[in-house]
Amino acid sequence: MSDLLPVTRLPRTGLPTRAVVVGDPFRAERVAKRLEDPVEVAWAREYRSFRGSWAGVEVVVSSHGVGGPGAICLFQELADAGVRTILRLGTAGAMQPGVGDGDLVIAEACVRDDGVTQQLVPPEFPAVASAEAVLALVDAARRREAPHHRGLVWTRAAFYPGLLPVPMPAYVRAGVLAIEMELSALLVLGSLRGLTTGGVLVIDGAAADELVESTGYDPHRDVVAEGVDRGIAVALDALAGLA
Repeated sequence: MSDLLPVTRLPRTGLPTRAVVVGDPFRAERVAKRLEDPVEVAWAREYRSFRGSWAGVEVVVSSHGVGGPGAICLFQELADAGVRTILRLGTAGAMQPGVGDGDLVIAEACVRDDGVTQQLVPPEFPAVASAEAVLALVDAARRREAPHHRGLVWTRAAFYPGLLPVPMPAYVRAGVLAIEMELSALLVLGSLRGLTTGGVLVIDGAAADELVESTGYDPHRDVVAEGVDRGIAVALDALAGLA
């Protein structure tokens, strides 16, 4: 058997037990640059991984690409390699007034519309964050004085709309805070594998029709970049504080 896992090419043994996961391979590098003594340990397809230390605690930083089906391959192989705590740092679209660009959303649970967990567990099975992860992220956001919100997130597989209607109005009325593409896959796998999992998302635009401005979607703005920088610190602080 190879010493490397088949999809991500991560080593099967020897990794730290705590990980932050992000979508973009270059965001993984951006996070890694904040660590002490970062070392790149793998890069295959969209899966790029580093290890280093934050506040004296060894951590892994990995990218999972776009969408739940591919992302869950990383989550699975991190768990296979011995990682026991995984926090997702991502971006999301706002669905409620008062949730502004650059704000953080800390997920308590997700609507499971991710395109993969429907094939793993019954539809009634929840996607819930570990309570200790939620509390650690909230505490870190408060200590960093980062604008943040806590509640429900919608994980949806399709980014661009097609012919079918998007049930956005119902989820807006239900109080869902934001929409993204991978977190529910992590939370379900965490429940199945006994992992500590959670997520903090940086708002990079408005998703609900009543919130959308005429300028359109543009995540490449200073307010978003500043939010990502805050999110990195919050995620790493929380990760280092979790057992």
